[in-house]
Amino acid sequence: MKTYAIAAIPGDGIGKEVVPAGRQVLQALAAADGGFAVEFESFDWGGDWYREHGEMMPADGLEALKGKDAILFGSAGDPHIPDHITLWGLRLKICQGFDQYANVRPTRILPGIDGPLKRCRTEDLNWVIVRENSEGEYSGVGGRVHQGHPIEAATDVSIMTRVGVERIIRFAFELARSRPRKLLTVVTKSNAQRHAMVMWDQIAAEVAADFRT
Repeated sequence: MKTYAIAAIPGDGIGKEVVPAGRQVLQALAAADGGFAVEFESFDWGGDWYREHGEMMPADGLEALKGKDAILFGSAGDPHIPDHITLWGLRLKICQGFDQYANVRPTRILPGIDGPLKRCRTEDLNWVIVRENSEGEYSGVGGRVHQGHPIEAATDVSIMTRVGVERIIRFAFELARSRPRKLLTVVTKSNAQRHAMVMWDQIAAEVAADFRT
């Protein structure tokens, strides 16, 4: 029987509630299925760790996660710590460290849930949103000059590479191919972002040619 080694990182805020609940769900699924087991190792990284150690996770944290089959991550964010520290010091450090380039978000209204969308039934909404997770706004390129002076300036540069764009688009096409409608909608802001997003649209059209049959 396969045993999956899972790193549990509650992080902060709601993460401390949803990760323990998620563990219970996974353990119940494993027990009901009988064909696999789950083994958790908890990591108390996040805001409290930062207050004690001055960093969101240890310098060798990625090494501790490397052998796991999956990471059950809760949330990054603490009202007493700047958001860029909590995000770049934990979640993005993990995402970029392991090149987790695909942000995949299933979107459904579950039975028994009164969704906020008017006249939307459970069978009407069944999407999977795929977003690039390591480039673009997450590139981390930029800086500040003349800090504290009237001429202070700051830049955040969104970087897109052909390799990065093509692999996330191919991932999305493969996922769409596996679903009943086999439909993919590409959404960009190419009317305003006339370089990176136009390149994105062009690469999407190129990749689409490989999935027309």
